[in-house]
Amino acid sequence: MSSADTHPEIQDAPMVPVLLGPWALMWRKFRRHRVAYVSLWLVVFIYVLALFGNFFAPEAHDETNRRGIFVPPQGIHLFHTDANGDRRFHLHAKALKMKVDQATMRRSYEVREDKTMPLGFFVRGHEYELLGMFKVDRHLFGPKDPDDVFYLLGSDRLGRDILSRIIIGTQVSMSIGLVGVAVSLLIGVSLGGISGYYGGWLDNVIQRVIEFLRSIPTIPLWMGLAAAIPLGWPPLRTYFVVTLIVSMIGWTSLAREVRGKFLSLRKEDFITAARLDGLSDWEVIRKHMVPSFSSHIIASLTLAVPLMILAETSLSFLGIGLQPPIVSWGTLLKEAQNIRTIIEAPWLLIAPGCAIVVAVLALNFLGDGLRDAADPHAH
Repeated sequence: MSSADTHPEIQDAPMVPVLLGPWALMWRKFRRHRVAYVSLWLVVFIYVLALFGNFFAPEAHDETNRRGIFVPPQGIHLFHTDANGDRRFHLHAKALKMKVDQATMRRSYEVREDKTMPLGFFVRGHEYELLGMFKVDRHLFGPKDPDDVFYLLGSDRLGRDILSRIIIGTQVSMSIGLVGVAVSLLIGVSLGGISGYYGGWLDNVIQRVIEFLRSIPTIPLWMGLAAAIPLGWPPLRTYFVVTLIVSMIGWTSLAREVRGKFLSLRKEDFITAARLDGLSDWEVIRKHMVPSFSSHIIASLTLAVPLMILAETSLSFLGIGLQPPIVSWGTLLKEAQNIRTIIEAPWLLIAPGCAIVVAVLALNFLGDGLRDAADPHAH
């Protein structure tokens, strides 16, 4: 006998609807967007990779090797056949032997079947500071012998590991996107909010400034601003200045979106009621207006991050952004500027290019999913 039979009043009890807040509804809607949901975890993985870059990097990103110049990508082998003909599991890579053509002085590499490099997880390698606090020498993956050098994605003209440089470059390129978006958020919401809330001559001045900035060609503007950076500045200061340069244009579109929202919200009844309750303009904006479309701001900022990354990459590729020894995806692409390098070592273009494409697509898909989830009229 069921509980409904013993207690008939249960059958007559009304169903209580489950009330979800706007953020819970947005999350439920976002999870239905499969591509965006997968992109979310991919973006999380990229930022974890950037946060623990030295742990994931098998080699030191600035370590040169004269005997490993332009080494092609090395493959990973799972099985090895010993002298007796027995095939067994053995994670390893084939060692390479360099040859130099005396006529053309070109280097070439051939596989040495007589020597293998055992590979493993959590191996010892170069020492680094984990999160800037602890000195460790463990790496996620690499050769078991610290004297061996393994180039999964090849090496550059100085014998530096491309995979390690891409991982370390992730720290700079992805963080520039976040810092640039944070600056754009601060300027865009502040000026856009003032413009839309107060209107009048303030609105006219701010909109004319935005129109002036948007009318300037971006590349000449960036070139002029980058040329003003002294060559003797330390890398960290140069990094922040380039971030500010990238953010110079990014805030204008957000400011216009915020202005439009404020213009439509300032006539609403709940804003009038808040003013009648004696709230100041700052409290009305902070407690009522900004939270009412915060989900839209989050979606817009997510879509702005890949634009910031592409802007930094373009500046560094053109030589007016970050410069070596700073490692970013843009400075890595700069290594493949001439045709001869692309012919001899195409991985210098393919490897960082694929990293940029994957990161930008993941952020764009994530932004599209957040935008659809934040839109109450989207299906």
